[in-house]
Amino acid sequence: MTDRLEDLLDDDTLDAIVLATPVPTHAELAVRVLEAGKHCFVEKPLAQSVADAERTVEAAERTGKTLMVGHLLEYHPGVQKLKELADSGELGDIHYIYGNRLNLGKLRADENALWSLGAHDISVLLHLVGEEPVEVSARGESYLQPDIEDVVFCFLRFPSGISAHLHLSWLDPHKERRFTIVGSKRMATFDDMAIEGKLTVYDKGFDERNTGSYGEYITRSGDIFSPRIANSEPLRLECEHFVSSIREGTAPRSDGPSGLRVVAVLERLQEELEASRRS
Repeated sequence: MTDRLEDLLDDDTLDAIVLATPVPTHAELAVRVLEAGKHCFVEKPLAQSVADAERTVEAAERTGKTLMVGHLLEYHPGVQKLKELADSGELGDIHYIYGNRLNLGKLRADENALWSLGAHDISVLLHLVGEEPVEVSARGESYLQPDIEDVVFCFLRFPSGISAHLHLSWLDPHKERRFTIVGSKRMATFDDMAIEGKLTVYDKGFDERNTGSYGEYITRSGDIFSPRIANSEPLRLECEHFVSSIREGTAPRSDGPSGLRVVAVLERLQEELEASRRS
């Protein structure tokens, strides 16, 4: 054990280093790790600005070392199954997605609820949709600490027509970690707080019935079922993926460019927060 990063950087027996440090230090330390010839796993978010995230990605490309960001939920079996459902067409055309990440949680002085909680949900959202938003808006309030939002509401629009809403708060009586996809055929919810049945599919929607020269939509309410998902610990899966990527020389699912995309969306949302902040 050591409290000096230099001891790790100078250790030729180490192939990789995991960074679980305060967010403002992520980019600087990740660059140092990569330039020391070590593979790097850095917790989310990759950085607190696009410029720092780009610098980190460039360091990985320059050194040829693996850079992976800890977007944990991308490795959750429930989220993977949710993506399979969305990609397979079983839910139909995806209309909109919404997420709640709420808690009466730990207050942070170096980041607001958007950066602390939203990094998870933005990474899942981009993973599910497979494209980047063309329009974002965000509103928040700072009740406990000046200019550090405790509650944030985000709205995003994507090129395909999909929209998304995120409710992020560490000032809430409920503890929720939930994502819902609303499709034209079915709807599905991933609830990470559920002990069983973390993923639920609802055969609900509207069917068009042609009556004469015009059509009317009739509501449909069918079966509700929970697909089987593996009972595997997401953190273990994430760590195994990092080791596998190093051994096989393949890019991790949540690689540097993926981390950069998440930071880019967070930065845009932060700009919206600041522009709409109470004076």
